[in-house]
Amino acid sequence: MKILRRLAGRQPRVQDEEEYFVSAVLVPLVETAGKLHLLFEVRSNHLQRQPGEICFPGGRVEQGELASPQDTAIREAVEELGISREQVVLLGPLDYLVTPPGTLIYPYVGLIEEYKGVNPNPEEVEKIFLAPLEHFFRNPPFTSKVEVATRYARDFPYHRVPSLYYKEGWQARWTFTVYFYEYGDYFIWGVTARILHNFISLCLSDHAAG
Repeated sequence: MKILRRLAGRQPRVQDEEEYFVSAVLVPLVETAGKLHLLFEVRSNHLQRQPGEICFPGGRVEQGELASPQDTAIREAVEELGISREQVVLLGPLDYLVTPPGTLIYPYVGLIEEYKGVNPNPEEVEKIFLAPLEHFFRNPPFTSKVEVATRYARDFPYHRVPSLYYKEGWQARWTFTVYFYEYGDYFIWGVTARILHNFISLCLSDHAAG
């Protein structure tokens, strides 16, 4: 059957991807003094959304970039850090992330060459700082929990579902872990810390294996 042949060669994708806010992030590595460092941004205080927060370069994946979100990660890094495309060496993807508010994030790791040429865009970036990768190997995050509640729409067909579990009003459904990292006076949390945790975990597991 044609459908079976089609499934055999198919690459999976995220179901209903178009319903999410899709974004891509670059985790920038910089080699200085013979050691690898992570580059972080402090978001401009003039931004309406999350001013002053610590983040990695990233932004929304445009409709034409859904097949290659790594292009978004590189484009955003170029725009925010004031560097050229040629300075970014893409190393590979991390695990993609779906946040409770409905954002789908594709994170990538890249090496920034000629770091002294970095010139952040002041409209988006208040400042940047480097943190030794080794610091995060030695200092694991502390964690907390966030409880997520849901509420069904008014037209939800309660009378058609068999379980009494589905009720009107807000219902607590599940909790998820929030990670917190500290580096000097910098406090890293939220999506940035979750992506960082994924990267550090992969680094440590690779180190243990080899």
